[in-house]
Amino acid sequence: MKITFLGATRTVTGSCYLLEVGAHKFLVDCGMFQGSKLIKALNEKEFLFHPGEIEAVVLTHAHVDHSGLLPKLVKEGFRGPIYCTKSTEELCSILLPDSAHIQEGEAEYANRKGMRAGKKIVEPLFTVDDASRALHLFKLRSFGEPFNIVPGVTVTFRVAGHILGSAFVEMSVTEGDKK
Repeated sequence: MKITFLGATRTVTGSCYLLEVGAHKFLVDCGMFQGSKLIKALNEKEFLFHPGEIEAVVLTHAHVDHSGLLPKLVKEGFRGPIYCTKSTEELCSILLPDSAHIQEGEAEYANRKGMRAGKKIVEPLFTVDDASRALHLFKLRSFGEPFNIVPGVTVTFRVAGHILGSAFVEMSVTEGDKK
């Protein structure tokens, strides 16, 4: 098993962890970077993996620094399930479209200002449609009930108590003869 920390290192935002078990790849969280312009600019960078190769996402909770780049992930080719609790899905159904609306509005404003200055067109990081497509991939799982996400990997959500629906992830991985 290989774990790559892609966010929430040297900063508290942008939570995203790539796990590779054999030939299988999945994420725990896919969060947006928040803070200074320098930190927020990290949202514009390409993912350090191909989104179409990711088989699943395990989402711990709805805060945007954990869920906020899911629409971008979908926009760039992810089509697998996004596992989360019911309350996390309900909160994301409000937060992700709202975040997308903000992205669209900021791009529109930048383009109005930029047109006068002859600048390139700015595209939103993701759109309301991207957020909607991401929400359609959500698969609800209950606390305390183990479920398989890829062959050899079983996840159980445990109550974290951080925000409504938040979970910490208990993961059992079998790779070859090791568990």
